[in-house]
Order: sequence, then structure tokens, then C-alpha cells
Amino acid sequence: MKTFDIPEILDKIRKTKPVVHHLTNWVTIYDCANIVKTLGGSPIMAHAPEEIDQIVSIASSVVLNIGTLTIDFVESMKLAARAASIRKIPVILDVCGAGATELRNRKIFELIEYAHIDIIKGNASEVANVAGRKVFTKGVDSSDVSIDLIEVAESLAKQKSCVVVITGKYDIVSDGNKTFYIKNGHGLLTCVVGTGCMVSSVIGTFAAVEKNLLNAAIGALVCFGIASEIAAEQSKGPASFKMALFDVLYGLDREKIESRMKLEKVK
Repeated sequence: MKTFDIPEILDKIRKTKPVVHHLTNWVTIYDCANIVKTLGGSPIMAHAPEEIDQIVSIASSVVLNIGTLTIDFVESMKLAARAASIRKIPVILDVCGAGATELRNRKIFELIEYAHIDIIKGNASEVANVAGRKVFTKGVDSSDVSIDLIEVAESLAKQKSCVVVITGKYDIVSDGNKTFYIKNGHGLLTCVVGTGCMVSSVIGTFAAVEKNLLNAAIGALVCFGIASEIAAEQSKGPASFKMALFDVLYGLDREKIESRMKLEKVK
């Protein structure tokens, strides 16, 4: 199903090289920077509160990831989100580990209430927790969730006036009015630490050049998923898969995207 031109968005990233400001997970920060660079964007990983206003002033999007949160770090995230809202550039929040601890939950809700979040992204159990459902979260890995994830995505998107992304075997993207499945991807993504964080950075890069944030999120997930499929075909295991993932994403073109895209609108 083709709803818009995903290769055109990717081409715009490569031509304009948007600055994507990250306040992100220390475990995966290197890979997040590299994935943005691989796409053609310009990553900045600036966490100090003293420079956030200046960094946001040159950025085209802001990616927040609470994977390795501290109290001070979240305060910096609040400043970045507020500055981005004033400049009207999109803010992407990866609710990494939501539901794992009371502190993590409290800080997520503080961020969402402090400034407008344009895209909320997480796995099934993380997003379900943010939506107020009582589900179990196993660290930062997704747990089985026996609830209607379409309803969760749509209701949270409407409640917060944002785009919601739920990653999993099939990714779900919703703005509350339109909802899509993205069925591209490969199981090896779950064998490499940081692929979820990288997805958030890819979404942030697409959102930096595409004003329709539903389309930006869909385009990011389609491209990342297709790249993972092709990388898996070239790999022997997780290490070679990760290397191939960067290479394939770097060379991704219209023919590969249009021939392999698996996008389905939810009725």
C-alpha cells in the first residue's frame, strides 16, 4: 500500500542534512549518532542544560530517550522539549523501560506534561504503561501484552494529540485518526542491543524534514525494517547483521523501498 512517497523523504534527508539533537541513552548513543549519519542527517548528542537553547536553535528535531535516566538528565530533557516546542520543531520521546520502576514512570509523565511531545515511541508493554494500562515490563525488553494494541495506540494518540509508535513483530503507528501496521523487519533486530534506540533516531531524522509526522514515522519504520531484512540476508549472525544494517540503510533506494514495503492501513 502506497500512501505517500517514502523515497522522496529519504532523498530530502540526504540533500538537506538536518540536525537531529539527542538527549539519549548512554548505552546506545554511539549507534544512534551513526544511524543518523548513515541516513544523511547530522547528529548532535548534547546533554548539558547550559547549551540546550543554542543547540535546539540549530536543530530540526529533538530525540529524547530515557533508557539511562537520572534526575538531572530528565531536567535537561525538559528544557530541550520546551525549547523545541517554542521553535515548533518535533520532539520524539522513546519511553524506554516504562513500567519498570516508579521513578521511570513518574519522569515520563513529567516530560509529557512539561512540554508537548510530538511522537511517543516504545514497545508494547512500554506504551501500554504510558497509556495507563496495568502491564508488566521486563527491564527494557518488551513483555507479552494481551490487550488491544490498536486501541492503546489510538487512544493515547488522541489523548496526547501526538503520533504513537508501538514497535514489535508488526509495528503500529497511529495519530488517533489513521492507524497503520508496518510489517517490515527481521528477528535479528532483537539480538542486537540498541536497535530500538536507533529506530527512535531514524524517526527523529525523518521527522526533521517531513511535517506530516504520521508519514515521517511510517517512512522511518519502513526504511529501517527493509534495511534489516536485506542485512539479515547478508549476515551470519548479530555482529555481521549490525554492520550490514548500516551499509544497507546507507544505500537504500527507491527500487528497494517500493518493492519490499509492507504497509497496511488498519480499518
